[in-house]
Amino acid sequence: MPAVGTFRVCEPGRLPLTEAVGEAVAEAIALPSVLVTMLGSLIEAWPRQIYTQPLVTTRFLGQRTTYVCDPGHIRSLLVDQAEALEREPFMLRALAPALGSGVLTADGSHWRGQRRTASPMFRPDRVRSFVPAMARAAAATRTRWHGADPAGAERDVLHEMMRTTFEVIVATMVSGDPHLEVEPFGRAMDAYLGQTSWKIALAMLRAPAWVPHPGARGGAAAVRHLRGEVARTIARRRARGEPGTDLLGLLLEARDPETGQPLPEARVVDNLLTFVAAGHETTALALAWTLRVLAEHPEVEARVVAEMAQLGDDPAADPEAADRLPYTRQVLLEVMRLYPPAPLIVRRTRAPVRLGDRVVPAGQSVHVPVYALHRHALLWDRPEVFDPDRFAPERAAARDRYAYLPFGAGPRVCIGMSLALTECLVILATLLPAFRFRPVTRAMPATQFRVTLRPKGGLTMRVEPRHVA
Repeated sequence: MPAVGTFRVCEPGRLPLTEAVGEAVAEAIALPSVLVTMLGSLIEAWPRQIYTQPLVTTRFLGQRTTYVCDPGHIRSLLVDQAEALEREPFMLRALAPALGSGVLTADGSHWRGQRRTASPMFRPDRVRSFVPAMARAAAATRTRWHGADPAGAERDVLHEMMRTTFEVIVATMVSGDPHLEVEPFGRAMDAYLGQTSWKIALAMLRAPAWVPHPGARGGAAAVRHLRGEVARTIARRRARGEPGTDLLGLLLEARDPETGQPLPEARVVDNLLTFVAAGHETTALALAWTLRVLAEHPEVEARVVAEMAQLGDDPAADPEAADRLPYTRQVLLEVMRLYPPAPLIVRRTRAPVRLGDRVVPAGQSVHVPVYALHRHALLWDRPEVFDPDRFAPERAAARDRYAYLPFGAGPRVCIGMSLALTECLVILATLLPAFRFRPVTRAMPATQFRVTLRPKGGLTMRVEPRHVA
């Protein structure tokens, strides 16, 4: 039977469910502890049972949330009953001020139309055509590192990967617009994401949106900068007199199938900002976590570098480069199991949903905690252990598709999945043969939920040139 109960007071990260304490008392006592934990990282507020049970329901301040960690139930929820779901209000409160009502935040026909407009950019042939731009951005990073300190230096590799993936997004989505600068954009993204935990926590506490919180003023300034930069990018394209064939061009050329009208300006901003922000953020996180995990496993790193040697010195010259790195791909997939850039799928039921013998009524939260799913005791052997062979073809084929969801599932599966995987492989193939990455601290960084799964405090490593005899 799924566990049903309420939170009680205990140390952060260990918030079990209990049926022994009266609901009102337990909720009132737990509130300060849970709030502090959620502000640190929402993952730490999850009940422990979601790592060992297929379905867990919690009640907090009178609101029920069902956590779904059974692959069959996940498929039923996200595929078969997708029309009964809508976006979770607390996540909309965190994202909508910046991203508006674009493809990540919209629902229903409004979402379907925007998704349909963007989908040509992510066809396999288009993704392959982006390989040279990916390799050029990675090569620029390689040259910058060699030139700044040929002997090696300590670097925040997350910051560096954010810069590299931003350059890829700009090159491919807006045709290399030189005015869209990475550093101020990145600072604004950090400022905005840094205060989303407050927005989520206050929304879960049913506080009005106008309630002030730490970081709110900086977050509002970040929104103005991000949306302003994207609006100026769109204006420059319009001034050219031709939309182009990149993502921005597709958005400018899109027409409403019923009215024939173009997308409203705000929707163009919403979608372009969504793809620029989310596209480089999640890919950079996957890369940074991969570099840090490989530093812990030199034997795996050596095998990866040996595989990359077959590509030669210039991945840009080979559009099929990513296809010739099967073991590196296994490594990347295993890192994303342990550190999924998008660690939580959140939905609310707009109609009753059946999960086995359980019916979740309309108006309740149903979450797929991807981070917990990927470490679930019923689904993975030694779930905390890094093992790229989990994704060898025969083992991967035997596993339920819905046990592994780094890109989500169902109609709303990440539209950029193929692009992100290819980009990661090309960037790794450009940097790893040239550099060794060594940890500055012995322990892996703590994980922190900031909509995405970030390393708390960044991810500083010593980046040393790799001298091959």
